[in-house]
Amino acid sequence: MKPDHAVPLWAALLLTGLAACNRQPPPGASVKASSDAPMHVSVLRAGRRTLTRSAELAAEFRAYQEVDVHAKVAGYLKNITVDLGDPVRAGQEVAALEVPEFDEELLEATARQKRSELDVVRAQSEVARAQAAYDIAKLSLNRIQSAARARPALIAQQEIDTSEARYRESEAQLATVKANLAALRQQVQVSSASSSRVKTMLSYLRIVAPFNGVVTRRFADPGAMIQAGTASQTQAMPVVRIAQVDRLRLVLPVPESMVSRIRTGNPVEVRVDSLQRVFQGRVSRFSGQLKTSTRTMDTEVDIDNSAGLIRPGMYGYATLVLESRAQTLAVPIQTVNRGLNTTVLVVKPDGVLEERTVKTGMETPHFLEVLEGIQEGDLVVLGAKPGMKPGLRVTPKLQPAAGPEGAE
Repeated sequence: MKPDHAVPLWAALLLTGLAACNRQPPPGASVKASSDAPMHVSVLRAGRRTLTRSAELAAEFRAYQEVDVHAKVAGYLKNITVDLGDPVRAGQEVAALEVPEFDEELLEATARQKRSELDVVRAQSEVARAQAAYDIAKLSLNRIQSAARARPALIAQQEIDTSEARYRESEAQLATVKANLAALRQQVQVSSASSSRVKTMLSYLRIVAPFNGVVTRRFADPGAMIQAGTASQTQAMPVVRIAQVDRLRLVLPVPESMVSRIRTGNPVEVRVDSLQRVFQGRVSRFSGQLKTSTRTMDTEVDIDNSAGLIRPGMYGYATLVLESRAQTLAVPIQTVNRGLNTTVLVVKPDGVLEERTVKTGMETPHFLEVLEGIQEGDLVVLGAKPGMKPGLRVTPKLQPAAGPEGAE
């Protein structure tokens, strides 16, 4: 038999449930505790770094200088001493022509010069004789005139007139032979110039390299008739083509938007993928005007190729440094909010967020130069989160300062 004070089972379960409900916290208690915890945010300390703005352009390597070597005179190619790929030095003979007529012209010019020199010798003898006759006639005239003045009746006037006539005749004869001697001397100079000209033409039979380089093409073989390059550049066939390859030109087509930033001496890094090498250079020269067809300006970079690794015609990718700022205050692009004003979120020393309007300068793909608005060492928020706004208390988590443009 059960006692009278026993509690029914269903009543006990109901009382237990009510007691459990009474022990749960009020509905708003957990939410309030969560809102009081500070938000964790990633921050970066604003610091100074070197910023560079660059552009990559593809271009082709060209020989520093390249020329088709023509003959200066027409003739048959007697021999050619170089072939494709042979190195040559300035002044080295690469081919020789054969022109038999020049030998005959030289003999004729030399004979004319010798004959002119002999004519001069003969004329000098005639001048000497005429000078002697002149001196005698003058002396005779002076004596007769002196005697006539001393004793007027001693010498007849006819004798005085005859002596004076001989003097005038000898004077004229002397002038004539002197003029003849001068003309013959001029003829010697003409003959000498003619002989020198033929000798110069003979020297043109040797075709020499104008500079140090490499033979990149051979146009003719021995026995070929070579026209003078000075007569017709379009019809005359060159003998060889020589290129200077120990120094190369990289010609960059710089777009119009970059032209104003190109300066002689700007550093350039050239990457040659086919060689897996990087070469350093500088802007050597630029045209100063744009091509109307492409709206680009030719800019040349001289590259040292003394090792012979690069071949003309290879492609390279040049990275041009257009602008540079040394040790300027900069922040990552991710920290900047762009709208009506450019702003950043800064964590103050008390842990409260503050929005600041900044004045910016140079921009790179990763960093932005800050001219006004923040100071070096300020903690700027790296990437905004939903609900993040000025006045909010946060817990900053400092991230390392590093990037492509350099470290703090």
